[in-house]
Amino acid sequence: MTFVPSISKVEIAAAVKRVAGELNTDYAGREPIFLVVLNGAFMFASDLAKELDLRCVFSFIKLASYEGTASTQNVRSLIGLKEDLHGKDVVVVEDIVDTGLTMHQLKAQLKDMGAASVEVCAIVQKPEALQYPDAQPKYVGLSIPNRFIIGYGLDLDGYARNLPEIYELKK
Repeated sequence: MTFVPSISKVEIAAAVKRVAGELNTDYAGREPIFLVVLNGAFMFASDLAKELDLRCVFSFIKLASYEGTASTQNVRSLIGLKEDLHGKDVVVVEDIVDTGLTMHQLKAQLKDMGAASVEVCAIVQKPEALQYPDAQPKYVGLSIPNRFIIGYGLDLDGYARNLPEIYELKK
């Protein structure tokens, strides 16, 4: 497999700053819980947190639905949530939304836990791949074609998360 550069550090930083501005406006005067989906969203969440001017809580969960370059179509919860979400505004921080299966299932679970609102914030979205309209992120850093990508938290079997830029699989 060969990967080629796709999105630069500068483009990522600008997208993070823009998304943080939207969140700062929309959640002004509120105290949202930012629920970060590990492992992929750790870099985005770290950069996003530095740009937020909100009284907020960050918490972390771990979900999985990928093996290699393909979705398994089965979301497995690996590490659970400890916070009480009843009546809280929840913003799920995700690395990528493609088919939307993971966010579709997670949003339903969070609403069942009593969250007042649940929105999705993703650094990358693949609009062409979306199969679950309710999983459409409200906050999107970058929209890309339906290609496999790595870097900036996104991985291939655990590797490449540390790359500061995003690379796509060469056709």
